[in-house]
Amino acid sequence: MMQLPGTSVLRSLLGTAYNKGLDYVRDGRVLQVWAGGGPNRLGALVQGNADEPYECEVHWHERRGALVIDGLCDCPVGRNCKHVAAALIQASVHPPALPVPGESAAHGAEAQAVNTQRLLYLLDLQGQDHQAVLRVTPISARLRRDGGYAGARPAPGAGHRHASYISDEDRRLLQELESHQAGGRPQALLLQDQWGADLLRLLVATQRCHWQSERNPPLWLGSPRAAHYDWSLQADGALQLRLQAQVQGAVLPLQPPWYVNSENQECSVLETGLSIEQDAELLRLPPFPAQDGSRKAVRWHKALTLPLDAVAPPPRLSLQRLDIAAPTPVLVLERNPAPRLGAQRSEQDVARLLYDYGGLRCAAEHAESVLTRVVDHHVTQVQRRPEVERACRLRLSKTALQTVVDYYGAETPFFAPIGGSSAWIAFLAHEAPQLQAEGWRLEFGLDFPWRLHEAELLWDLRVEDARDWFAMGVDITVDGEAVSLLPLLVNLLRSDAERYTPARLQELPDDAPIVVHDAKGRLIRLPVARVRRLLATLLELYDERPLDPLGRLRLPRLASGLLDEVSEDTQLSVHGGERLRELGAQLRRASAPPAVTPPQGLKAELRSYQCEGLGWLQFLRSNQLAGVLADDMGLGKTLQTLAHVLLEKEAGRLDRPALVVAPTSLVFNWRREAARFAPDLRVLVLHGSDRHARYEQVAQHDLVLTTYALLPRDLAELRKHSWHLVILDEAQNIKNARAKAAQAASELATRHRLCLTGTPLENHLGELWSLFNFLMPGYLGDEKQFRVRFRTPIEKHADRAVQTQLARRVAPFLMRRTKREVAPELPPRTDIVRSVALSGAQRDLYETVRASLGEQLRLEIEAHGFSRARIALLDALLKLRQICCDPRLLKLDAAREVQESAKLDLLMTLLPEMLLEGRRVLLFSQFTSMLELIEQALHEAGISYLKLTGETRNREQLVDRFQRGEVPLFLISLKAGGVGLNLTAADTVIHYDPWWNPAAENQASDRAHRIGQDKPVFVYKLLSEDTVEEKIAELQQHKRELAEGLFAETGGALRELDSAAVAELFAPLA
Repeated sequence: MMQLPGTSVLRSLLGTAYNKGLDYVRDGRVLQVWAGGGPNRLGALVQGNADEPYECEVHWHERRGALVIDGLCDCPVGRNCKHVAAALIQASVHPPALPVPGESAAHGAEAQAVNTQRLLYLLDLQGQDHQAVLRVTPISARLRRDGGYAGARPAPGAGHRHASYISDEDRRLLQELESHQAGGRPQALLLQDQWGADLLRLLVATQRCHWQSERNPPLWLGSPRAAHYDWSLQADGALQLRLQAQVQGAVLPLQPPWYVNSENQECSVLETGLSIEQDAELLRLPPFPAQDGSRKAVRWHKALTLPLDAVAPPPRLSLQRLDIAAPTPVLVLERNPAPRLGAQRSEQDVARLLYDYGGLRCAAEHAESVLTRVVDHHVTQVQRRPEVERACRLRLSKTALQTVVDYYGAETPFFAPIGGSSAWIAFLAHEAPQLQAEGWRLEFGLDFPWRLHEAELLWDLRVEDARDWFAMGVDITVDGEAVSLLPLLVNLLRSDAERYTPARLQELPDDAPIVVHDAKGRLIRLPVARVRRLLATLLELYDERPLDPLGRLRLPRLASGLLDEVSEDTQLSVHGGERLRELGAQLRRASAPPAVTPPQGLKAELRSYQCEGLGWLQFLRSNQLAGVLADDMGLGKTLQTLAHVLLEKEAGRLDRPALVVAPTSLVFNWRREAARFAPDLRVLVLHGSDRHARYEQVAQHDLVLTTYALLPRDLAELRKHSWHLVILDEAQNIKNARAKAAQAASELATRHRLCLTGTPLENHLGELWSLFNFLMPGYLGDEKQFRVRFRTPIEKHADRAVQTQLARRVAPFLMRRTKREVAPELPPRTDIVRSVALSGAQRDLYETVRASLGEQLRLEIEAHGFSRARIALLDALLKLRQICCDPRLLKLDAAREVQESAKLDLLMTLLPEMLLEGRRVLLFSQFTSMLELIEQALHEAGISYLKLTGETRNREQLVDRFQRGEVPLFLISLKAGGVGLNLTAADTVIHYDPWWNPAAENQASDRAHRIGQDKPVFVYKLLSEDTVEEKIAELQQHKRELAEGLFAETGGALRELDSAAVAELFAPLA
């Protein structure tokens, strides 16, 4: 029996490897143990963490009186590892039998009977043609029960061939092989010359010599075969002399040459009729290059001293050289098979970069500088363009495709995106079309899972028409199958929201492809021109109105303009929705409605633009729609509306009264205008403390007038009636949708709704949403959806594309004409800014209050944040504005002592001169207390005036007196008289103090500059120099841009008041 070290000795010698080896024994990982080729030697197969088991060779002996274990293993550790420990522990439990001395051959047979490990020899050719050499690779593999092999690995090196499965004969063969190598490794041995042919016979005789792979049957020695030399035209156009055997397989460059039949694994000598030396010379003959190879080959053949029939004469070739300035880059997309040993083993979807030079192709990694194509005996060549190829490689590096590296970190010729399937889809959807547009070509291998599909040209648009909504679906045909398109577009937008923003969508050229991904994994390419409008609509709507279960988009009838636009696609087959498409076409032409004849009872001649406005109102009514008449102040919105109501009456449609809700100051104006222009209308005013007695008369009237202040109070009475039309005059009064008046207006039962306002938005887009929430609830989404979809992108990010979307969406329902457009005959309006510097005690007071309030505000913002400090900010700004107007407005003891007022002094310098010139002046201020101070100054100067504030009761009489020219100066509070009044007798307007909202100032100025004015109008703005008033004037410009952007798609967007703006407002005086 074999004498093995004891357990304690093994534990002390092997250390931690012993415990791990013991675990391997317990787990049954020791597959086989056998006695080695000498005393105190054993071999073993141990299953580790790799797929194949590791082979161990162990030798234990004494060295200088101490026991030494030399255990070698082909695992990464290599020596005295856990596998060696497992082998020794297993052998100590089940010792293998020792070989009997003198019976090595019998032991060899016995060992082979129990040992399934084998030494094999693999043959293969390395290189081609004259450079080919025959390589033999010894490997170790385990014999399976079916006769095949498994677990192939390199054979042990020269110092480690003690395993019993390596016979003495094998050791002699390996030694013979190694003796002919020039420092070669056992894993790469070469067979050459005559000794190689002799040794090949011995290798084949072992019956363990295989061609290229141990999976092939072993080679066997056959009969010699005849062969002859003939010419071969290579791919690069070179002529190569080759030995042609009459068998399928390879010629082995030995002396004499051999063959291997790859079909039946037969091998033997090739007989050419020449000497060994002559065969060797011909086999080493290099090719004749394409440039002049044909002539050289002929000269070489003529100089041969061999028998004439030994080598066939070379063919004569023709050569053509092409001059191609730039190749076409080609991406070949394929599934890369498992790379060779040591590289990544899993298959991978990859791309290869090729260059196509007029049909001659080469891989990017190939080194040849000249490409050659051979057809029959015609050779075509082209010079590669490395500078162009470098540019292509650089362009590819800017895409998602990255160079694939192998297991060892070396670059391969393949490219792939990081992220697997989703990354490939993204590349093919977005970057591949761009490459194709730049002239690149894509080719798909049959096993590549992702490929682009084209939809057929004819698409189907299917429409279902309901009462208040319609459903629209689009079907495309791909590979003969109908596919619902809208769900694919929605998924595209959701998966790549950053790429498909409204702005970027508008920038895409019409022929650019968009790629969508369907449920079957197909990538479908669509031209932008055909889906741009659908995508733009989905960008607006899909969050608000998801698709229905049938993949259709449900839209309100008000959105039928989209249907008309989409239907313009000439390659779209439309099914259903004829009436909707007609309505959509009308909505798109809403800015030029059909002409209508004004009512017979109208006591006024409508201007051409007013006739258009009447036609537009009639168009809205006939299609059950609502809208905003947003003409500039002074263009006759009241007259157009009265004409509309009167036309409804004359047509017999006014079977219920129309209700007008207006500011208190305008009720008398409506009554007077109706009596003047539409006397046939029966008008009822619901105003005053005795109004409740008149509610019983509502049904007997055509036009009922009430106010915003009374609307919430009288809502219960008003809701008892059904109205033909509800009209909100100066509709900016419902700009706050949460205000009681706005909520009450939405609860009125009416057939039609109309808003009148010269300023559909004053401060922010939420005001526009509030108007449409009254007119067409839900059309712009709820308040949160509107904020996310429109307000934030436009107001905070200045997104012009989203601004364009909103303008397109509201355009059919909003008619706005400016005085410049429709009333060019109006005399000019001149705006003049007069600045005055604060001085003395007023300046000192301003600086003291500014510094104190600025510091308080800074601390407030730091403590509670900007949004929560807004009230403190407004209060601080109010105090500074009051000081600019007159220090006496500020309720502080220190302010009352200040007698200077630079702006009041300026005013009292301007007014007398203006009045002496015969000017008739409107003077506006937001502060009624400032008007009182101005009154005192006017009394002292002996200047007569009229005054109108919110407390004024005899408004009509005051307006009439001014219009008749009785008094040249009219003091008006901005809030009470800034809207609705017709004061065309004035030719001068003075704004004593600026307000945040430029629309409010413009409305006040338009009291004078309106239809009926026949004199030039001068508008003065009085500002305190370098103070908060000048900063307010700057902010006004940004708000003006916001309003203009709603009506002109190129308009700007609002700059929000932020911390930087606040710091600017509280900057010290210069």
